[in-house]
Amino acid sequence: MSGPPVLVVGLGHPDRGDDAVGGAVAREVGRVAGPGVEVLEQEDPTDLVLLWEGRERVVVVDAVSSGGTVAPGTVHVLRTGAGRAPIAAGEWSRTGRGGTHAFGLAGAVELARALGRLPNDVTVVGVEVSALDQGAPLTPVVASAVPTAALAVLDVLAAAPADAGPPRGAGPRA
Repeated sequence: MSGPPVLVVGLGHPDRGDDAVGGAVAREVGRVAGPGVEVLEQEDPTDLVLLWEGRERVVVVDAVSSGGTVAPGTVHVLRTGAGRAPIAAGEWSRTGRGGTHAFGLAGAVELARALGRLPNDVTVVGVEVSALDQGAPLTPVVASAVPTAALAVLDVLAAAPADAGPPRGAGPRA
């Protein structure tokens, strides 16, 4: 394989309830991902601009909150990147505009786009959350969505990078 490996980043705070889902999915993917895939866990989305520098393909997994309009545990798959159109505002807002962080994933993506540092192919796998209590574990409904979200990531990794269409089964999953 030439070039840098595909980067999978699980975003979220490990000690803030369902916000830990990104890391849980990243660990699941890391157990089965083959060569050519690097898996990291990260708390702060502002670091993404540096983490994905020089990468062609990135998958970011994050907790999202649609304000109670979507069932907890629902998995969303959105694709963007320098080689693709920006994600429409309506799609970001459907997943809480950028996750559960003050400066969220949407901000990091668009900042990287403005700086010319956005990889060509960025896929966001978001898991709808239920509770973000400090010191709490994942809620059972969100914990049960981890395998589904990991499969969504693996579907993205299996897809050809030049494939401009959504990965198999893209869209909300419960």
